[in-house]
Amino acid sequence: MQDWLSVTYFWLKAGHIIFVVFWMAGLFMLPRFLVYHQECDPASPENAVWADRERKLLKIILAPSIIVVWVLGVLLAFSIGAWSQGWLHAKLALVLGLSAYHGYLSGYVAKLAKGERPLSGKQLRLLNEVPGVALALIVILVVIKPF
Repeated sequence: MQDWLSVTYFWLKAGHIIFVVFWMAGLFMLPRFLVYHQECDPASPENAVWADRERKLLKIILAPSIIVVWVLGVLLAFSIGAWSQGWLHAKLALVLGLSAYHGYLSGYVAKLAKGERPLSGKQLRLLNEVPGVALALIVILVVIKPF
């Protein structure tokens, strides 16, 4: 299996990067959608429109992207034998954090659809910064490999 993975390394890497871009685009968009959704009246027709947009973003872009990112990422780690390298452990911790963030946002979508609004608009706007910070740190870890 190792030979097959090394032959396809660049294809795996290209696919991984492509789906990371899709996933990150969705993670940047969803909190913004949540801010707009939260600011509309729960009884208005606009509420249902935002709930539908969020559901489609999760189902069509975010869910498939996170699955492909994880599968290709694990295959890449196997293909280069990176499991014992510290930078990969740190990257995995950040990706696990982003995955948890993704799950949290999915849960918040369900709450908004039911009319619940536990966070303020300011808190949602701050949440929008999480993927950017995580992405910057992950890129540094992968390119620089500081440890």
